[in-house]
Amino acid sequence: DSLLQEKLCSGFLMSGTYYFVIVGHNDNPLFEIEFSSSGREVRKDDHRHLNQFIAHAALDLVDEHMLRTPNMYLKIVDKFNEWFVSAFVTASRQRFIMLHDLKNEDGIKSFFSEMYETYIKQVMNPFYSINTPIKSVHFEKKAQFYGRKFLTG
Repeated sequence: DSLLQEKLCSGFLMSGTYYFVIVGHNDNPLFEIEFSSSGREVRKDDHRHLNQFIAHAALDLVDEHMLRTPNMYLKIVDKFNEWFVSAFVTASRQRFIMLHDLKNEDGIKSFFSEMYETYIKQVMNPFYSINTPIKSVHFEKKAQFYGRKFLTG
């Protein structure tokens, strides 16, 4: 019983609700996706505006943390009600924001790392204009794959 509790607390069996957004230089969303553990339906529109509001409100804190550390992964930068806000900043200063209701630092860090690699490949595409919404089906499928792998199991 205590082993199960320990695994739940350490993140092995954790899977909650996640909202991931890439924010451009003009504080514009470039890509967004939601993840939820199996058995729980992903909320589409009912909480989308609230998620966008929380992510946007955290941008100033992300910018502050960005100036204080050379690290790309900024960990948890804010908390709003039950939502934690984790952030990652690319070399070109694009911001990856993750809203999550459970702490899962290792999974989120791995997700950010893989999505950064996927983002770099997207940016290198000559048909993609920097700082515009990402509408690539391949990019979205990669995000879904890494979300299942690192976040919702």
